[in-house]
Amino acid sequence: MSKNPLIPFALIAVFGIGLMFLLGFVGLGNMDEMANAGEEQPETAAASPEEIFQGKCSACHGADLSGSGAAPALTGVGGRLSVEEIQDVITNGRGTGMPPGLVQDPVQVQELATWLSEQE
Repeated sequence: MSKNPLIPFALIAVFGIGLMFLLGFVGLGNMDEMANAGEEQPETAAASPEEIFQGKCSACHGADLSGSGAAPALTGVGGRLSVEEIQDVITNGRGTGMPPGLVQDPVQVQELATWLSEQE
């Protein structure tokens, strides 16, 4: 008496197809949760200008505003540029080295520009 060699393959195929349907329905159940995941972000405290600088600018301009080979020093930038000019550079960038839009929020741009203008 010999067994049919196709039965194990058929059982695996039926099990696999059933598992695909089950996981598909689980995914449909989680669809709304995944779609709304980006909207439910908790309120975060506003970052200080120093924190914004450390997070967005210090990699190129140095943590102590001393600059690097890629970006100029920002110490005393308030003596060279007005607050409005600093805001313009933060918002629109400058040349090919300073990309535009690193800080998106206009209030944060204003605070950062004011803070930078006061640094010596």
